[in-house]
Amino acid sequence: MDVKVVVLVSATSEWRALVELWPAPSRQPSPLGEWFVLPDAAAGPGVVAFHGGWGKIAAAASTQYAIDRFAPELLVNLGTCGGLTGDVERGEVLLADETLVYDIVERMTDPDEAIAAFTTRIDLSWLGPPPWPAPARRARLVSADCDIAPAQVAVLRQRFAAVAADWESGAIAWTAARSGVPCLILRAVSDLVDEAAGEVYDDYAEFECRSRAVMEALCTALPAWLAAWERRPPGWRPGPGLPEAAAMA
Repeated sequence: MDVKVVVLVSATSEWRALVELWPAPSRQPSPLGEWFVLPDAAAGPGVVAFHGGWGKIAAAASTQYAIDRFAPELLVNLGTCGGLTGDVERGEVLLADETLVYDIVERMTDPDEAIAAFTTRIDLSWLGPPPWPAPARRARLVSADCDIAPAQVAVLRQRFAAVAADWESGAIAWTAARSGVPCLILRAVSDLVDEAAGEVYDDYAEFECRSRAVMEALCTALPAWLAAWERRPPGWRPGPGLPEAAAMA
């Protein structure tokens, strides 16, 4: 099977929404998650949807598995993220140009150096200048194995210049960069968090409803992004995404 693109979807609610949008006659198992070939009418030929699983461990493992199993030209991650109230709008689509893992706590050496080692720059030069193929805001996404804590909002904003956070994009981008595979991460803001509370933290049913809306919007826009990928400059290759220390580790 000639696979050009793998679309990684992380959270269970996001995967359920994608399967509802693009029903598959048969979904194939893997050690990490199930997958199926998207209909040509949905995203073009040679596109596989893969359920990578939630959190950094599953995200890193499934990213490497997808790269080794399918050898795609491009890895795409679609999903939700939580936004910081006042910095981003609910429903806004973020195009990640950098990812950062913020729940690394180094107490023996330089903590900033530890954060930097798992920060990944995503080369989007193949897209050319705006406007983008679909409405999106270019931004840094930060990740942790936790939902945004209201007590951390100020730190995320001030120390990391964050506008939104998720669980997986940092691991996906870092793993893809280690293998030299181009990466496109599109996350839409499903909910907002401020210093007092998260608006859906006590209502998972509402989060699932918003996940469906996010995935519908992202899946509808996906063909335009993939068409832009097909128009990339001949011979284009991604620049180095990792700090030298991380790349050499």
